[in-house]
Amino acid sequence: MKALIQRVTEAGVAVNGRSIAGIDGGLLVLLCVERGDGEAEADYLARRIAALRIFEDTAGKMNLSVREMGGSALVVSQFTLAADLSRGNRPGFSYAAPPDEARPLIERFCADLEERGIPVQAGEFAAHMAVRLVNDGPVTIWLDTKALVKPG
Repeated sequence: MKALIQRVTEAGVAVNGRSIAGIDGGLLVLLCVERGDGEAEADYLARRIAALRIFEDTAGKMNLSVREMGGSALVVSQFTLAADLSRGNRPGFSYAAPPDEARPLIERFCADLEERGIPVQAGEFAAHMAVRLVNDGPVTIWLDTKALVKPG
């Protein structure tokens, strides 16, 4: 799984011109499920993202997690993070998991964040979405479960 995490002061998602989700501060998580990913990857990413200390404390240091600062997460599925550009200018998406495999893992990821005390809103799976955000910092973090060392 891949996640592009952005610290935001606000973020929202609209489908067909209608707002379906929004937060007033926290994390915008663009999430991609790739072929071969499973529950372990979803749980691992949720655990890592929930613990990320990328919000400033009273001393101005990035020392707080989204939960500690009272923020929320807006999770948007984005299969295009699996883009393969190795054969030209038109991206291929064969590394992305098919929708029937990706949807339950996105849902599990969201549930796992909520279990960790983080309010979650989500985009609409497989819809054409308009995502708006105000990146705070800017702080943008890339996580890829294939590149991270996993315990045990």
